[in-house]
Amino acid sequence: MIAAMLAFATPAVAQPVASFDWFEYRGEDPVDRANKPGPDQYRNPILQGFYPDPSVTRVGSDFYLVTSTFSYFPGIPVFHSRDLVSWTQIGNAIDRPEQLDFKQLGLSRGVFAPTIQAKGGTFYILNTCVDCGGNFVITAKNPAGPWSDPVWLPDLVGGIDPSLFFDADGKTWILNNGPPEGEPQYQGHRAIWIQQFDLKALKTIGPRKVLVNGGVDFSKKPIWIEGPHIFKKDGWYYLSCAEGGTAEGHSQVILRSKSVTGPYEANPDNPILTQRGLPRDRANPITSAGHAQLVTTPDGKWWATFLAVRPYADDFYTIGRETFLMPVRWENGWPRITDPGQAIPWIHARPALPAQPAPLVPTNGGFTVRDEFDGTKLPPYWMMLRNPRSNWFALAGGALALTARPVGLGDNANPSFLARRQQHQNAVAETVVRFAPGKDGDRAGIAVLQNDDYWFFLGLKQVGGKLVVALDRREGPKASAAGETVAAVDAATFGIAPGKPLALRIEVQGNRYAFSYARVLGSPDVTMLAWRPLTQLTTDALTTKTAGGFVGSTFGVFAGSGE
Repeated sequence: MIAAMLAFATPAVAQPVASFDWFEYRGEDPVDRANKPGPDQYRNPILQGFYPDPSVTRVGSDFYLVTSTFSYFPGIPVFHSRDLVSWTQIGNAIDRPEQLDFKQLGLSRGVFAPTIQAKGGTFYILNTCVDCGGNFVITAKNPAGPWSDPVWLPDLVGGIDPSLFFDADGKTWILNNGPPEGEPQYQGHRAIWIQQFDLKALKTIGPRKVLVNGGVDFSKKPIWIEGPHIFKKDGWYYLSCAEGGTAEGHSQVILRSKSVTGPYEANPDNPILTQRGLPRDRANPITSAGHAQLVTTPDGKWWATFLAVRPYADDFYTIGRETFLMPVRWENGWPRITDPGQAIPWIHARPALPAQPAPLVPTNGGFTVRDEFDGTKLPPYWMMLRNPRSNWFALAGGALALTARPVGLGDNANPSFLARRQQHQNAVAETVVRFAPGKDGDRAGIAVLQNDDYWFFLGLKQVGGKLVVALDRREGPKASAAGETVAAVDAATFGIAPGKPLALRIEVQGNRYAFSYARVLGSPDVTMLAWRPLTQLTTDALTTKTAGGFVGSTFGVFAGSGE
């Protein structure tokens, strides 16, 4: 969880503070209403929103799962489940600013594709901090944390996606995607490497060896063989990898060998999971499936978690890559997740495990989550951009307070912005803010952000000595980092004075955004809102297709200073 205050020196210069009474997120998509799971079924995706690159492991009857967070902090959420369906976030593996430094990296840099594994009462997360240190391992006795500081793995330089394999003979091996031997032969030419690993010293030992060069069929110039995992079954070592890049050509392939160090033969019926080649005009498409990891249940059944996306049109999506679940069946000594031409199901029969209660914080389907800010810590799903450098937020008196600092949403830094994921194509985020600006440029309100270059901010702002309700946006790296004002109204004409409560709402339906504001009437316990539209617009700017990168949109609260 994010502590209410962080242990940094408080700025000496007094700056305005914005107070937020509560924050509510709600969402429901047409597919949620059309696909209601029965008591013996579950719904895909199991983790909606920006939860990509899932890695899952089992310890006894408990399953643990982690996903990528790139340059968001805290990083690498850790989830727990006992039925592979009902998931609860129990912590974040990167929750201390000193563990990793995301500097001013782009939001899609930072921590990529973690893997979680356990042996002998110790949990291991292997990961790559792209542009901020390379490959590393962290450990914990309790997956909820605390996790150790990183131990760096210099032998894996230039690589990503490390994972461990614990062999029955007591040896441990480390796998990763890395550059091929010699010069790459084409764009996206990569290789899968293996090396022995000293589990006590947490260091690589012995020679490194290439297991796969390029992909399962080098003659076809396969791209981005990555996300390797080895598991053993019936005397065979199986090597499971993603291939084809993380867009619509994404897939999962499998190879096997009688020796952990190869040579590996490819499944003649690869890929074992993909959505490429399906009709583009199909209803409610799920695309870009891959980056799978296989896991067994206590009774020996096989399942796989993997990422995929839900575009609202063509290849346009704002919610990022999400975590899905499907059973794995075995045919002629090979695993299979989807058949050729098979669409990933929205509803499927549950694993044969004791069904667990629904999580307190829903992870899929239509739902509402309201944060009252009445605790001492924020829930673990709240995030900020990069590492905090100072105390700029606090929880007190049933409200969230943000110091308005001269750090903007477009500054590739750590602004006073706390956010949670957009988890539906159709979603609404609302809050109530109280803010008295001290000078022109001071602002506070609600924002929806894809990355530093693409965002909308709706809130109170001082312009020319007057308080206004404004909508600012940034669309592209060439636009002003401070954004441009799209619409504004004089707050005084609406009866909004500095420091008085103002309700704010951002509503999105696919690529249609509506921005509204309201005076807060009645007592704090019985709040009545008279919503007024500020503006609405249609844009694909907050999609991965336009903005690039690997993250999804987040909704949050923001305060900034004009200094």
